[in-house]
Amino acid sequence: MIGDKVGRPGDRPPTVRVLICDELAVVREGLRTLLDPEPDLEVVGTTDSGIHAVMLAQSERPAVVVTGMSLRGMTGLQLTRRLRQLRGRRPSVVVFVMSDDDDVVPDVLHAGACGVLVRNTGREDLAAAIRAAAKGQAMLAPSVAQRLVGWFLRWDTEPEDSLRQVAGALSPREREVLLLIAKGLSAEEVAAELSIGVATVRTHVYRLRGKLDLRDRAQMVSFAYRAGLMRPA
Repeated sequence: MIGDKVGRPGDRPPTVRVLICDELAVVREGLRTLLDPEPDLEVVGTTDSGIHAVMLAQSERPAVVVTGMSLRGMTGLQLTRRLRQLRGRRPSVVVFVMSDDDDVVPDVLHAGACGVLVRNTGREDLAAAIRAAAKGQAMLAPSVAQRLVGWFLRWDTEPEDSLRQVAGALSPREREVLLLIAKGLSAEEVAAELSIGVATVRTHVYRLRGKLDLRDRAQMVSFAYRAGLMRPA
């Protein structure tokens, strides 16, 4: 259990409690098997039911819920919304979709998921996404960010006026950083593109998240499109 032992320098990091949800037993057990070798990740439960998942999230207090889109009683999208509405410490959510061109991905991100993975994700990426989510960070792969370009352009929705006004208050450099992040570039790639230091890029990202009230990279990508920043001139 977390907190049973006093950590010392060199000790392994605290265990991250994980709840796994999916309608198919083979998927649940497959995810558990992938996570078993990770010493800092502990699967505290599995379920095929959305309602049971909400109950387990309250009783077992997982730091991260990993869910597929198909559950008994509700979808993975509905579960994500329900979990984000819990009182007190809410678990972060990592969602599995069938593929990175699944049309539900934007909705999942808007609902508050910290990560979106595809069914063929390997152990290392799965574990990395869970660790990032436990810290309140997002693991949004460049391929998913690039897919968002097509989704938003295909929808061709009008920019939201309120978000355009907020975006108008950004400095030119902040807009540049935001646009490159929205295109799927890493901090290192943004730094190279703008000829600035990686630490400077991270400072801009931190300030952007504060100014725009955004939690993570996924929400930054969503904001850039919804505010009309990615539309052709």
